[in-house]
Amino acid sequence: MKIVSLVPSITEALFDLGLTEHEIKGRTKFCIHPADKIKNVAVIGGTKNINIEKIKALQPDLILANKEENVKDQVEALMNDFKVMVTHVETIEDNYYLLKSLGKLAGKEERAQLFNLKIYEILNQAKLRTPVKAAYLIWNNPYMTVGSDTFIHKILTEIGFENIFKDKTRYPVITTEDLKKADVIMLSSEPFPFKEKHIEELRAFYPEKKIMIVDGEAFSWYGTHIAKCEGYFKELLEDIHAMQM
Repeated sequence: MKIVSLVPSITEALFDLGLTEHEIKGRTKFCIHPADKIKNVAVIGGTKNINIEKIKALQPDLILANKEENVKDQVEALMNDFKVMVTHVETIEDNYYLLKSLGKLAGKEERAQLFNLKIYEILNQAKLRTPVKAAYLIWNNPYMTVGSDTFIHKILTEIGFENIFKDKTRYPVITTEDLKKADVIMLSSEPFPFKEKHIEELRAFYPEKKIMIVDGEAFSWYGTHIAKCEGYFKELLEDIHAMQM
């Protein structure tokens, strides 16, 4: 089977499940894991601006897309010529069934189940002792955060954070004033690449708050990625526990 993946975390998952460059024929420029293998896979544009002609030239048997990460019109255009599987991952349960589906697709059901079990194990063990009110920022100028109907929100909640924007949906625009209820302000490394200078900008408003850069992939990459974040979550929560003491 020849597959084109339009989703970075799904590309990673396919390789983790045991597929090779001989089966994964196309990827986006944002598909960066695993680095040693994706370099041999043709780039077909970005997640929001795919090159349909390049995809047609690859003649895939299946295209894997995502409701949130890809553009509806572009995906529908591909459906005219190819079989397209559109995924939608909003919860941990959704992720479980995504891996189950990918495992069945690749003939790697047992391996997919091992990843699912590891993910549940990590999320069950990575727990804050007491809930911490958090704001998770994904964009700068304007500041944007995450609502309760996002995968990031579900990961935050699973490990013990209380998203102060849980009453909102999707990715709302907020102001610095809106952050006042947070004990911790998390600046994600993606999609906007927050840096130390952005911490300083917010510290001018909230000198007493914990403001930190967090690994965006650990919170937003569904598929197999969370199975590799055990060490990261452990360090993150130890840092927060130290703040609570």
